[in-house]
Amino acid sequence: MAAPKSKSDKLFSAAVLRRSFELRGDEHKAAFQFVYDGVLRDLGIEDSEVKTYLEAHRNEIEAALGRPKLPDAK
Repeated sequence: MAAPKSKSDKLFSAAVLRRSFELRGDEHKAAFQFVYDGVLRDLGIEDSEVKTYLEAHRNEIEAALGRPKLPDAK
């Protein structure tokens, strides 16, 4: 049996999902919301936590999606 995911692992997974749909635009918004709400529920995390994690780990999320590193904000 697989070890349970840490909170950080859960947030990373949800943040990658969220960002991938953000990049697709509004045409997939209904599908995203359906899938995303289920993922949040299953992982036991909140959207606000995912948003905060995404902001703090944006370069890691972008790298997971195969996108170039963003310049550091000043």
